[in-house]
Amino acid sequence: MNLQLLLTVFATVFLAELGDKTQLATLLFASREPGNLMLIFVGASAALVLSSAIGVAAGGLIAQYVDPKYLTYAAGVGFIGVGIWTLWSA
Repeated sequence: MNLQLLLTVFATVFLAELGDKTQLATLLFASREPGNLMLIFVGASAALVLSSAIGVAAGGLIAQYVDPKYLTYAAGVGFIGVGIWTLWSA
């Protein structure tokens, strides 16, 4: 098992999710339904696991046809675009 890869993926996804709209939505659900916190946790966790599984499957499929280096460039440009759009909208 590649522990460095595991920790890199964990840290990256964890930091990306902090303050994300998904976390804020989960916070709102928890504040509205304080008696059902475990159910909210399980639902939010299952959603993150499923969306991650889709990302892994899509990445594996796309990597068969496109050089991962170009995917990295595309993701970088996409993140920069979102950042510019966010600044422009503020």
